[in-house]
Amino acid sequence: MNAGPIKPLLTRAATAETTSDPSSVMTLLADSGTDGSPVTSYRSTFAEGAVGAPAHFHTRASELFFVVGGKLQVLLDEKVETLESGDFLLVPPHTPHAFAAAPGSTADVLFVFTPGMPRFDYLRLLGRVMRGEAGPQEIKDSSELYDNHYVDSPLWRETLAAAAGV
Repeated sequence: MNAGPIKPLLTRAATAETTSDPSSVMTLLADSGTDGSPVTSYRSTFAEGAVGAPAHFHTRASELFFVVGGKLQVLLDEKVETLESGDFLLVPPHTPHAFAAAPGSTADVLFVFTPGMPRFDYLRLLGRVMRGEAGPQEIKDSSELYDNHYVDSPLWRETLAAAAGV
């Protein structure tokens, strides 16, 4: 089905929806499938020491990261990288990845998924789980719907433990 030409989409910072948990704020920018955008995009600001996402992969979308400020530690398959302000990363489908504010730093990151798919409800759910308003089982139950497939990464667990001084 052809949806027709892509139309401009402007999301103003002052009126964008935000969702938050105790350690981050997500500003929802474009949600493919709900606002006509071919991509899904949001901006997250992470407090110092904040964990953004556990190890996971996507089967249908590439995830792009652009670090607006601070530093972001990222698991890429079996390697951990630290991204700094101005760095860009593209994670292709089926690549396990995870991210957190780098030790001793905050992080401000623009995320883009392409091709996009409706994900804002997933981001809202994450906020509810982090605030204790919903259970982790809801995240597990939504893995196919939102194309988030969680995996175990001993390297990422060790990285987070080292950052926490454990």
